[in-house]
Amino acid sequence: MELNAIKKPMPCVALLSEGLNMQYLTDAFNEACPGVDLRMGSDLGALEDIDVAVCWFPPHGLLAQLPNLRLVQSLAAGIDHIVADPDLPRQLPLCRIVDTGMAAGMKAYVSWAVVQHHRGMKAYVASSAAGQWQEQDIVSPRRHRVGIAGLGTLGMACAESLASIGYPVRGWSRSAKDALPDGVTGFHGNDQLDAFLSGCDTLVCLLPLTPQTQGFLNAGLFAKLPRGAHLINVGRGDHLVEADLLPALESGQLSAATLDAFSQEPLPQDHPFWGNARILITPHIATRTDRLVIAQQTLANLASLQQGQRPVNLVDLARGY
Repeated sequence: MELNAIKKPMPCVALLSEGLNMQYLTDAFNEACPGVDLRMGSDLGALEDIDVAVCWFPPHGLLAQLPNLRLVQSLAAGIDHIVADPDLPRQLPLCRIVDTGMAAGMKAYVSWAVVQHHRGMKAYVASSAAGQWQEQDIVSPRRHRVGIAGLGTLGMACAESLASIGYPVRGWSRSAKDALPDGVTGFHGNDQLDAFLSGCDTLVCLLPLTPQTQGFLNAGLFAKLPRGAHLINVGRGDHLVEADLLPALESGQLSAATLDAFSQEPLPQDHPFWGNARILITPHIATRTDRLVIAQQTLANLASLQQGQRPVNLVDLARGY
């Protein structure tokens, strides 16, 4: 849908978040639609003017106060931060962002996270700082099995990338996937989950967050992994039962965890994950959606609705994505 199909007057877009400074999106929206009416912060002006709400953890109850809202747009692929609002007007179209450019960033991050642990890079950093020439055991990639839970666009891209550099990759999804990349073995459904987990020397979580996947990474799941497995969570913070991770690391059932998403962000300074030598923390930076893509998809979705057409990446609330 062409952006110039948006009907006049210019659309009114509210940028809503409790914790993120949404000012960073203004240039992109102005580039995509010069003259767009942008509102954010505590003073949104006349609420009846607002056509679209672009959201990242919007204040609960606010969306229900916008009488002429046409579209709720997540600024990312996930929508759990929106549907957590008990007052969400569920009859409104809710769309997520799909940015093909995100795959490159996620492939780079996940490949780095796998390799840095598998090749003992943390020890090399310490040796370098100490002026020591010290080799670590070298294990061929073909002997380190990587499992990816979640074979959506990003999961499939990561699976293909890791397979291309020699890792045996297995992927698990809720339903069977067709046309898997070379070197990737597929598993699906609850009946095949245990078999999938048993062959993961590194487990990467890239699942969507739904009621069914909340708490997916828990003590019971860790026990089904090979002893000494490495956990990488680049999904959502609520996939992980945080209280179960430290005991799994202390017992040696897990050897390490690389975490990029947390239930509370920023991670509080007194959180027990900080300073744990077995946990590598990054501040939710595995990949980012291009801000112009956010603006263009939002405005194109509004144009589609105004033309009586289905917007792209419309969420099925029953499935959660």
